Amino acid sequence: MVMVGRKFPEVSTPAVLTNGEIVDQFNVHDYAEKSHTVVFFYPLDFTFVCPTEIVTFNHLMSEFEKRNVKVIAASVDSAHCHAAWRRTEINDGGIGEVNFPMIADIKRELSSELGILAEAGVTYRASYLLDAEGIVRHMVVNDLPLGRNVEEMIRMVDALQFTEQHGEVCPANWKQGQKGMEANRESTAAYLKDTAA
Repeated sequence: MVMVGRKFPEVSTPAVLTNGEIVDQFNVHDYAEKSHTVVFFYPLDFTFVCPTEIVTFNHLMSEFEKRNVKVIAASVDSAHCHAAWRRTEINDGGIGEVNFPMIADIKRELSSELGILAEAGVTYRASYLLDAEGIVRHMVVNDLPLGRNVEEMIRMVDALQFTEQHGEVCPANWKQGQKGMEANRESTAAYLKDTAA
């Protein structure tokens, strides 16, 4: 289901917080507190591609924090399974104590509402970027064997924050520090002329 332009669901689920505490009711909007937020789903704990993504998000947390962006992971595992995986060292197949909450969508209510359940009953690798109002502004969904690009999510955060601040649009392959464009033909033509040179 395409969620861009829609509010992220208000479903509350169990979760493991950053400090390792397990809570029964976790809501993305309450946690976000009017911040830009990235929510990323992965298929299962204690698997293969999933820990590479989670550890990469964790390694890049300082980049998200620098941009005042909250990060939340989610899967259909239980909160107790998440907690056990967090307590397992990386060199033993764990993820260590990651610096973001982990949603336990064990009833599959959130993933069902988002339309991201695979036939096996696990979620696809779906990533959502929410603005400060909780509206999905960017999403990407990968099939199970395809690990996502976390740096691309940072680029999309930069692009969203740039457009919100400057009111301009971001051309293909735009990166932080580059010029944007006004949303008109003249600006596009000038941009294409400059980049063709």
